[in-house]
Amino acid sequence: MTRKYKVLFLCRENSARSIMAEALLRELAGHRFNAFSAGPEPAARVDPFAIAQLRPGISDLGVLSPKSWLEFTGEWAPRMDLVVALDEAVDARHAPAFPGAPPSCAWHFADPLAEGLREFDRARLFEKVFWQIVRQVSAFIERPEYAVPPCAAACAATIPAAVASSHGATTCDA
Repeated sequence: MTRKYKVLFLCRENSARSIMAEALLRELAGHRFNAFSAGPEPAARVDPFAIAQLRPGISDLGVLSPKSWLEFTGEWAPRMDLVVALDEAVDARHAPAFPGAPPSCAWHFADPLAEGLREFDRARLFEKVFWQIVRQVSAFIERPEYAVPPCAAACAATIPAAVASSHGATTCDA
């Protein structure tokens, strides 16, 4: 059995960007990663626009829910291998101390929940951010430090195409 890396995605409300990143990492490389997401001000539910983006290619939407990042700070919390901030409000300067002091990095994307967006513009921004996260997660899983044996990599290579085709895209630039 190979080691599964634990990755925590952070976003302020944990209802959109971090949820999409968690779902995509779990779907694309769940055999190699345990994906989690959280935020300092968790929303009551996952944003419907995020669900709309995920529904065509994600097999288990039922496990997704906004969570407080405090759930990942106690002694009982899983020890993360990496913490990824998806907006400036939750980067390493603002985040709490996580057990084991895991390294952190930032993948900043536009906030599709920003105030003042019309519904049409919000839907378009969600789609744009979704594909940016797909590209970032796809590049992340290819990093050498998370390498897998060649036969496992060949099997996993077909999954991103399935997600892309379920969203009506034929290719997804990494």
